[in-house]
Amino acid sequence: MITSDDPATSEFWNNRISERRMPWDAGTTPPLLERYLAKDKGGGRVLIPGCGTAYEAFSFSQKGYDVVAIDFSPAAVEMANAQIGDVLVEVVLGDFFSYDFGEQPFDLIYERAFLASVPRKMWNGYAARVSELLRQGGKLLGFFVYGEEQGGPPFCLKENELPSLIGDSFERIAYVHVRDSVPVFAGRERWEVWERRE
Repeated sequence: MITSDDPATSEFWNNRISERRMPWDAGTTPPLLERYLAKDKGGGRVLIPGCGTAYEAFSFSQKGYDVVAIDFSPAAVEMANAQIGDVLVEVVLGDFFSYDFGEQPFDLIYERAFLASVPRKMWNGYAARVSELLRQGGKLLGFFVYGEEQGGPPFCLKENELPSLIGDSFERIAYVHVRDSVPVFAGRERWEVWERRE
């Protein structure tokens, strides 16, 4: 029987968000992403899976991206819509693994601890879905959580695990130890940019 103790369910996350138990929520767009966007030409289509309160959606939109943010927690979608306001962002209530995003691929998929919220048994599905949704030459970028502890969430990557997970179809072009993480991720986050090979 699936219960609210199962992080693979929307109920698990919906309860935490409804009760404002969100230690992962920085309350703003991370500085490393802001710096990336300041140098980025902008434009294109971006997907934010497990968007939560979706602060980053505003930053992408301001840079000219068409933004699709998705979460399977109704409370998260409600909070995201409230904080985004009238910015042109599509916030979807749905499951990243099965939602029909249409035929147009994404130019960029933004990762902000979404993988760390997904039980490890689902990680191969995450990798396959990212490859399916991202165009060739597109980028998977954002913040990945590392650590040796078992269980979760957060479900942490081990060093050098991500390349084997997403496979030879991606090339890592940036890897930075994050110095200004929220306390729950302190010392464990890496800012990474991966490009899908042509």
